[in-house]
Amino acid sequence: MKRIAVFVYGVVCYGIFLATFLYAFGFVGNVLAPKSMDSGPAGPLGEALWVDALLLAGFAVQHSVMARGWFKRAWTQLIPEAAERSTYVLLSSAMLILLFWQWRPVGGTIWKIESPAMQGLFHALCASGWVLVLISTFLINHFDLFGLRQVWLYLRNESYTPLRFKTPGMYRVVRHPLYLGWLFAFWMTPVMTGAHLLFAVLTTGYILVAIQFEERDLLRAHGRRYEAYRKSVPMILPAPFGGRDKGRDLEAGSAYGD
Repeated sequence: MKRIAVFVYGVVCYGIFLATFLYAFGFVGNVLAPKSMDSGPAGPLGEALWVDALLLAGFAVQHSVMARGWFKRAWTQLIPEAAERSTYVLLSSAMLILLFWQWRPVGGTIWKIESPAMQGLFHALCASGWVLVLISTFLINHFDLFGLRQVWLYLRNESYTPLRFKTPGMYRVVRHPLYLGWLFAFWMTPVMTGAHLLFAVLTTGYILVAIQFEERDLLRAHGRRYEAYRKSVPMILPAPFGGRDKGRDLEAGSAYGD
């Protein structure tokens, strides 16, 4: 019964994540979502800036702290180890839902592209970012990253084995294609409002910091193999030459979120 309960819990957590991810697309892009980052009247500027910054900081702290090995070891003293990743995904989704709910519009327009052709280009680049995020997770193992593999193995009474370190597809060109996808999704907008700029700047800062923590963990786990990978493949922006051939035979990868 416990194994079934943990499996159902993991599936529910994944379902909540999926709904949150789809809502995030509408929230950032100001399309289809009941509330987006620019919907509603703008209140006092100072209050909006503080509330929005605190919401993003809360997500960043939760997302980074819960991904660290020392926290996982302590956390799994309280919950089944098979449910650890699902719980991480659930709480990350909860922090995003809180952000969607309490986000305050800032007002003001930084840029607005009038050309229909350029608007279409920016929309396409933004959409490509969201697609790249999803593709990046499937390249290494989407279901492990979001906890489904762990609860499925637990249901079958099979031992969990960590993912093999590999460099499929885009991981041969950049070390963190998932983060590259987020940058496209957040910055490629034909209308950049004050709230959107705040969101894009703070999330970009978090991404750059999170990469340092993530790579420290990867170095600790994979040693010289990851060090060689890091020296041969660019972090986020693809290099005009190199990276692909140098990373071809390395077995490497990147963790989700952190």
